[in-house]
Amino acid sequence: MSYTNFTTNIETSAIEAINIDRAQALARTGVDITPLAPIGAVVRGLDLASEASPPEDILRMLELEMAQRGFIAFKSPRPLSVDDFLSASCWWGGRELHSTHGVHPATPQGNPHVFRLSNDPRHGIPGVGPQWHNDGSFNDTTFSHSGYHMVRPAEQGGGTWFAHQGAAYEALPKPRQEFWRRLSSVNSTSGAVHPAVHTHPLSGQQGLWLHLGMTGAVIEKQANEQAFRLLDADELRQLCHEYNDILNAGLENGYSVAYEYEANDCVFIDNLAVAHRAAPQAHLSAEQQGLRIMHRSTVRGVSPLAPDYGLPQYLDISDRSPFGEGVWQFGGIGFRWDDSIPMQN
Repeated sequence: MSYTNFTTNIETSAIEAINIDRAQALARTGVDITPLAPIGAVVRGLDLASEASPPEDILRMLELEMAQRGFIAFKSPRPLSVDDFLSASCWWGGRELHSTHGVHPATPQGNPHVFRLSNDPRHGIPGVGPQWHNDGSFNDTTFSHSGYHMVRPAEQGGGTWFAHQGAAYEALPKPRQEFWRRLSSVNSTSGAVHPAVHTHPLSGQQGLWLHLGMTGAVIEKQANEQAFRLLDADELRQLCHEYNDILNAGLENGYSVAYEYEANDCVFIDNLAVAHRAAPQAHLSAEQQGLRIMHRSTVRGVSPLAPDYGLPQYLDISDRSPFGEGVWQFGGIGFRWDDSIPMQN
C-alpha cells in the first residue's frame, strides 16, 4: 500500500493556525511568533541566553503552540552556549533533561546531556536517525520534547524532516484509522509498549506513533473480541511502509516539512506531536556537503504513553512471545522492514 499520491484536505486537517489571542499576548511582551508553512513556527524576541527563564505564562503559550504546530524555531543572531541551550530545553514538558545517549569525544566539556551529531566522525556521531521516529520510545513516558541546536550547518544543506502525526492520522482512510487504533508497538530494546494511535495530552488530537528504527513487534487487538495477536513479517513490513509513505506524503500534501537550519538555529519539538528524521542529505560526507555539527537534547516525559486494551506498559521482548507466532525481535534496530535503506537509531 503506497500513499505517495495521497491527498488530504488541509483546511480540515489537525494543523491549526497560530492562536490569535496567544500571539497578541506574546506580542505585548515583545515576543513575536509567526507560522512556518505548513507546520511549525518561528519565535523572535526571546533571548535564550538570558540568565532568567521567561515568565510561566509565556512558556505555557509557546508550549501550546508547539503542541498544535509541532515545533518552534528560535532564530539567534549569535552563537548559543551549551549551557544556554540546555537551560532553554528545560522550559518545556517535564522541565528537566533526560539523557540516554553516548557522549562523543568532541562534545564540549564532555557534557552528558549533549548528543553531538555530525557528518564527520571526528566532530560528532554520524548517521543518526535516518528513518521516521520519535525520541525515547524505549521509555514508558518517552521524551516530552527534544531540542536541536545547529552549531554548524553544512554549506550544501541537510536538515531535518518533521511530520505532523495528527494530520497524518487524519490523512488515513477510515478503515485504516480503525485498524491502527487497535495496534500497539513493542520497543525492541526495552520492551516498552506504546499505542500506535495516541491522544495528545495538550491538543487532544489523535496521532500516529511508530518508531521505524526500534520496533521489535506490533500487537493487534483483534476486532470484536478480547484477544491479541502479533503481526507477521509481511504485515509488519507493510505497516512500516505505510507509515513511512503517509509521513513522506505530507511533504507534498501540507503536513510535513523539510526544515533547513541556519547557523545558531535552536529548534524545540513536541515529541508527541511530530515525528522526525534526518534529511538524506544530512548524512552525506563533509566532503560532499560541508561540515555539519548539531547538538541535541531530550526532556523528561510527563506521563506514560500507555497502551490500550489492558496491555502492560512493558513486555519482556528478550523472552518468548506471549502472543503466539509473529514478529518478536529483540535488540539492535528491531525489525528490518526494508533491506535497501540505512537503519541506525
